[in-house]
Amino acid sequence: MLEAFAHSAVRYSSSIEKLEADEDETVKNLNEQFHLIQEQTAKDYGSAVRGVHAKAHAIVKGRIKILGGLAAPLAQGLFASPGSYDVLMRFSTLPGDILDDSISVPRGLAIKLFDVPGDRLSGSEADNTQDFILVNGPAFAAPTPKAFLANLKMLAKTTDASEGLKKALSATLQVVDTALETIGIKSPTIQTLGGAPNTHPLGETYYTQVPFRHGDYIAKLSLAPVSPNMTALTGYKVKTLGRPDALREDLEEVFIEQDSIWELRVQLCTDLEAMPIEDASAIWDDEHSPYVAVARLTVPAQISWEHGASDGQDKAIAFSPWHGLAAHQPIGGVNRTRKPTYEASAKFRGDFNGCPMHEPRALGDVPTNAMTID
Repeated sequence: MLEAFAHSAVRYSSSIEKLEADEDETVKNLNEQFHLIQEQTAKDYGSAVRGVHAKAHAIVKGRIKILGGLAAPLAQGLFASPGSYDVLMRFSTLPGDILDDSISVPRGLAIKLFDVPGDRLSGSEADNTQDFILVNGPAFAAPTPKAFLANLKMLAKTTDASEGLKKALSATLQVVDTALETIGIKSPTIQTLGGAPNTHPLGETYYTQVPFRHGDYIAKLSLAPVSPNMTALTGYKVKTLGRPDALREDLEEVFIEQDSIWELRVQLCTDLEAMPIEDASAIWDDEHSPYVAVARLTVPAQISWEHGASDGQDKAIAFSPWHGLAAHQPIGGVNRTRKPTYEASAKFRGDFNGCPMHEPRALGDVPTNAMTID
């Protein structure tokens, strides 16, 4: 059955992308909003943080193993042949300010693979890393760059609001979101503003949400927990009362005890109408094309956060879907606008903090944040 899906996979062509006439203007406005957020948070904290996903909850090191025997449309680019790569993972939450964990927003997961051979994306020619940026939802909150801009403006307006107000708003929106889900309605806007279910990050499945070139084909990726220590946490509600860093503490409890294992999966595009490229908010139905495992990622038991060391490491590292191989080029409007905005955000952090971003070439180049537990 999987072979049938693979045989119907749509081949990549640059003609599938349709640029909006005023996309450059949208990028300019996105950069302005990111700059407003980062200026405000840098003033508040005394150092610059990311424009989105500012708060990290864990930074861990692991190894990813590419599976053998994949169907040809799956065995593309990084996944063309069996092999293994060192990995750095960063768990985060959405806003550009650092909030109490009772304010429940979508979770983020950034992955950086090292020493990856192959032709590089523009601007990444001197590097040897491959980044994947994922969120715990199957589709992006906005369909187009303009809608992305509108959402970012809403986030920017909340950046300097009091934390007490944000806590109250989040508690209310979580109730609203739960009520809507009981009648089969999901609201990405409500979840983005603090109404996301406050579930354990390690029980979640993460998605690239937006499409990428997959060698000769087109795909989205997901990362799903498979080891029992994490699958047991799916749907588990985090207790945040009186615990501003509850997520960091709960992640630490799991990571320090035993190895954690995920599957990296690929969903091939098999129908450009049902699985559109330029609507980032469209969920690609599993009935059209299932997610298929192409790799296994293992994080050995380790300390996932050390105050001081991990904070410094977090400042030193940048992630972008445009760090990587040409075979995994980000495609679609939202992805196109992410390239200049991520670059501008990283530059602001480097300039403000007096430490320009340098892409590491090996896991050993990343500042040590923790010891592996024997």
